[in-house]
Amino acid sequence: MYNIIKKTIEWLGTLTLIATAILVIWLLKEGTLNDFEAFKAWVAQYKILSPLIFILIQIIQVVLPIIPGGITTIAGFAVFGFWQGLLYNSIGIIIGSILLFILVQKFGVKFILLFVKEATFLKYEAKLESPGYERLFILLMISPISPADLLVMVTGLTNMSLKKFSIIMLITKPISIVGYNLIWLVGGDWAYYFFGFTKK
Repeated sequence: MYNIIKKTIEWLGTLTLIATAILVIWLLKEGTLNDFEAFKAWVAQYKILSPLIFILIQIIQVVLPIIPGGITTIAGFAVFGFWQGLLYNSIGIIIGSILLFILVQKFGVKFILLFVKEATFLKYEAKLESPGYERLFILLMISPISPADLLVMVTGLTNMSLKKFSIIMLITKPISIVGYNLIWLVGGDWAYYFFGFTKK
């Protein structure tokens, strides 16, 4: 049964990527992705639902890492602007990280191996034995380029309390999200090209 669930998740990841590609092609054909202002208007038509949908997507992509989180994070800033993008990204990612931490605390290593190859897991599990792991974890959570979801899962195997973990997330994730946005700004022309947007 476990192997069936693992295979299903792998297939879901593949299907999600295919569905994303189809959506992008459709939006390009409609002209929505060719014009950034048109894309923002397309999202804005959903009014209050668009932030809620975005936050839900961010929660899901953390708990079930089958959607590339970097893409959704950048999209949040691009669509909602800096401050709202930071808020919605932070809410979604922090809630998702807390849920992921709780799931690992409850189901242990088997839950992690649903999403991560055993060799990769063992590599990061070895870091748990280092005396300064908690400080290392905090520094890596601040970093915008660390494998955050994997580190959250591995940390769920420690005796860290949910309260302490939540405080760490509340402090570090907004910083790493801003850092990720800065990386995107530095490579702005490349990012616009990647998403098919036309700068005005």
